[in-house]
Amino acid sequence: MLLMTPGLALFYGGMVRAKSVLNMMMMSFGALALISVLWVLYGYSFAFGDDVGFGLLGDPTEFFGLAGLMEDLTTEEGGLPTMAFVGFQAVFAIITVALISGAIADRAKFGSWMVFAGIWATVVYFPVAHWVFDFTLTDDDGVVTHTGGWIANNLAAIDFAGGTAVHINAGAAGLALALVLGKRRGFGRDAMRPHNLPLVMIGAGLLWFGWFGFNAGSALAANNTAAVAWVNTLVATGAATLAWLLVEKMRDGHSTSLGGASGVVAGLVAITPACSAVSPIGAIIVGALAGALCALAVGLKFKLGYDDSLDVVGVHLVGGLVGTIMVGFVGTAAAPAGVDGLFYGGGVDQLWRQVVGALAVLVFSFVLTLVIGFLIQKTIGFRLTEEDEVTGIDTVVHAESGYDFASLGGGGSTAPLGGQARAEARNTEGSRA
Repeated sequence: MLLMTPGLALFYGGMVRAKSVLNMMMMSFGALALISVLWVLYGYSFAFGDDVGFGLLGDPTEFFGLAGLMEDLTTEEGGLPTMAFVGFQAVFAIITVALISGAIADRAKFGSWMVFAGIWATVVYFPVAHWVFDFTLTDDDGVVTHTGGWIANNLAAIDFAGGTAVHINAGAAGLALALVLGKRRGFGRDAMRPHNLPLVMIGAGLLWFGWFGFNAGSALAANNTAAVAWVNTLVATGAATLAWLLVEKMRDGHSTSLGGASGVVAGLVAITPACSAVSPIGAIIVGALAGALCALAVGLKFKLGYDDSLDVVGVHLVGGLVGTIMVGFVGTAAAPAGVDGLFYGGGVDQLWRQVVGALAVLVFSFVLTLVIGFLIQKTIGFRLTEEDEVTGIDTVVHAESGYDFASLGGGGSTAPLGGQARAEARNTEGSRA
């Protein structure tokens, strides 16, 4: 599952312009490095420590530095070693932060992104992971031995592998940051096409592969629940890809590789919360609906005027909402989660729980991300200057180029551009975009 974050780096990296590819990939790798450390120091304790009140946050001191977890301990379900569970949940935290970066491609300072990533993980992701993933435990006598988060236990919403904690969370944060940083120079006017579609396809393939660990692995055992989640993940993703391509064909007259890759991710996102709660037919419905709706939703940024560069909102927020809420419609007690939705005679009981859980995470993430992003912008600055954005973030921030074509002619340089070169870059922006 750790491979998903480098896969995301390839997926996002291919979607940006050539002058931003290294920065886009570094935002994912930076998240991988930073969140790994924060998770061990206090993130796991925030998320899975004993609840300190109202199901909102785990005890940050209980497992600080993973103290006491190197003994031969096992989780309640599946007998999984506790440290294996720690590592498994770490990659959820890593990729959730990395997902946000796609909304602010081409225009965010790398240092400011790293500051944001650390703060956001601490005050948004770690608490939400506690709400959604931390279950209350009892012993054989019915005595509570551990108190978990409010969405998993009090609300009893179903989110098997992170539709709320990962995708709605990251999608809402991406929307907030896109509003804080504003539009890219030339948004809606200049061509900003993906520079390398083979990279996008490779990244999508790695994500699809890793997602089986994301979903089936959340069973914490090689059991029937994992098998059902695996099959549902496979078929929902296939249905979403077909639906996205069909929408493109009907709307634009052709189906694209970018649409195919995006449909893959939309289906993976949507089935994440629902893979233990629906039948394979239900998974096809969830996937097809998500593929079609996400294909339509990515165009909203042009109508509403926000610049979500790589469609984090259109795919992850919309897809996460579809998958989470559809549990309330097509969930079936025959699936491992054992809950009937509206279409299976369960009424609206599960439906309202799914809606409340989804909206709670959406609002919490959006509001706090607005505050964090605004404070960073007003203090150390979050957005590049217009000159640096035109020149290219790879050259300005990292002093590198993803494609050093000059060296093929005998003597290229990777040094940062001087004032004259930057002026020339501004004058040729249209041809280099």
